[in-house]
Amino acid sequence: MSNDPRTHNQREAREWVSVLAKYREPNTLRSSYELGVSVIPFVALWAAACYMASFSYTAAFFIALLNGGFLLRMFCIQHDCGHGSFFDNRTLSDWVGRVLGVFTLTPYDVWRRTHSIHHSHAGDLDHRGIGDVMTLTVEEYNARTPLKRFMYRLYRHPAVMFGLGPSYLFVLQNRLPLGLMSQGRKYWISAMGTNAAMAFVVFLIVFFGGWQALVFVTLPTVLLAASVGVWLFYVQHQFEETHWKNTEDWKLHEAALEGSSHYDLPVVLRWFTANIGIHHVHHLYSRIPFYRLTDVLRDNEELVHCGRMTLRQSLRCARLDLWDASKNRLVSFKEAHS
Repeated sequence: MSNDPRTHNQREAREWVSVLAKYREPNTLRSSYELGVSVIPFVALWAAACYMASFSYTAAFFIALLNGGFLLRMFCIQHDCGHGSFFDNRTLSDWVGRVLGVFTLTPYDVWRRTHSIHHSHAGDLDHRGIGDVMTLTVEEYNARTPLKRFMYRLYRHPAVMFGLGPSYLFVLQNRLPLGLMSQGRKYWISAMGTNAAMAFVVFLIVFFGGWQALVFVTLPTVLLAASVGVWLFYVQHQFEETHWKNTEDWKLHEAALEGSSHYDLPVVLRWFTANIGIHHVHHLYSRIPFYRLTDVLRDNEELVHCGRMTLRQSLRCARLDLWDASKNRLVSFKEAHS
């Protein structure tokens, strides 16, 4: 995967902003359609899985796994709502995002703020810790105590990062406005309001479908969507030739273009992930609706090859752990100490 702007960027990163501005306007009818073809199948498959649980837990489980794809797509729509790119009406976008947040286990206003911080500081070594995947430099890792090095290795292990981690993040961590707990009641209302709505939904699930509907339908759907979602967020920024700089050398648009991948997925996966793999364009201009990102690539071939990574190539990203400033790339633990 090549990420060198000298080889594939004829324009400076900042110049892309004016080029991309013409794609920013959402289409209300199209947005409503995309919302419908995500939510309606989600509800239908959930009901089908609950019905099948009366006959076969295995069948219910596999239907629930399929439904995880629709829940993931709903999260991606919530993501667009947070950027104000899904509907022209900001109030409508926010309330659609809040309702979807009940099903994605994500308090919308808390997430929107932390995600805004991520967009404002992605790739800035001096502003890490909120809305990103914790990443240490080689020097920082070596300066840690043996226990803290072990804890970081555990955090970066694929079984934790993409298995236990997503479960913890969405089921437990999101129940509090962590990182914003002293930033005002708005974020507490968002977290507690989402929690209350979630509790009511769980009550309805158990009341009408029994514990089987919760264990064999709801949990598999949520946990699969969470794991895939974390993987997507990971590979969008945690690739070998990504972009990390200290604040004095960091520039917003260069970090957006060079520090975000073009995750070129097969068509079906691209649909379920709502084009979120076209992440470099999204970071350059976050107000573009997801269904217009493909138009950007169609009209601007330079951006097709910028940071491009296939599904197969992305698997190598799971072994990257530390930022090596001397090599200007992410490296594995083994490579950092070879």
